[in-house]
Amino acid sequence: MSGNPAVVMCLVASAYAVAEKAGAIIRRVLHSGELGIVEKTGANDLQTLADRLVQQSICASLSKSFPKITIIGEEVGVCNIRICQRRLSEDLIESSQSEEILQKSCPLEYSALKEEELVVWVDPLDGTKEYTEGLLDHMTVLIAIAGVINQPFFNYQLGTETADMGRTLWGMPGLGAFGFELQEVPDGRRIVTTTRSHSNKLVTDTVDAMEPHDVIWRRVGGAGNKIVQLVEGKASAYVFACLGTKK
Repeated sequence: MSGNPAVVMCLVASAYAVAEKAGAIIRRVLHSGELGIVEKTGANDLQTLADRLVQQSICASLSKSFPKITIIGEEVGVCNIRICQRRLSEDLIESSQSEEILQKSCPLEYSALKEEELVVWVDPLDGTKEYTEGLLDHMTVLIAIAGVINQPFFNYQLGTETADMGRTLWGMPGLGAFGFELQEVPDGRRIVTTTRSHSNKLVTDTVDAMEPHDVIWRRVGGAGNKIVQLVEGKASAYVFACLGTKK
């Protein structure tokens, strides 16, 4: 580990480990068969036990190591840290850090950031509707401090053991993006990814106006999953011309 890493690098290193823990929680809830589904605002806006446990795990884990940060979660807004820590058993709290991230040099513009200046945005389970429908490769865990995305069931089609499933991608401006293999959209082709479950005429008209050669939408749910399509180079653009995608 490099000497005295910058606070932001320590936080990203922790977020990586916490995202791995979150993936394990999501797999465990699914395999228990008790998803604990509730409707937040309607049939297309669901919440499961995994959403709730993962958000509590992320909030409690990060705040334990970084008590001065602000955490804003998809499910409850600004996290009440004391409640999260009080409710959670120790096996849901992750205190380790990614050594690979700690060994990287912090970009100069972020090196002096203080803990109290940092805000972490969390979507504990992006693609909840797809999760309840068994579309396991559509789901992601999103932790935004630089950018950390966990795919709990990556490669699940290959029949691997639960412990071998999943992957975590991460990136930071000035450092790059890591945890995946870059693919290339063929020259001259426009491949668009868009919403799977919230489409309407405005969305389809906007996509059509781009005259894409292919549209990946029926197979791709979850904003985080579509972002992964861009990061990996499988799509040229993610288009969703409507209100709905949250910060």
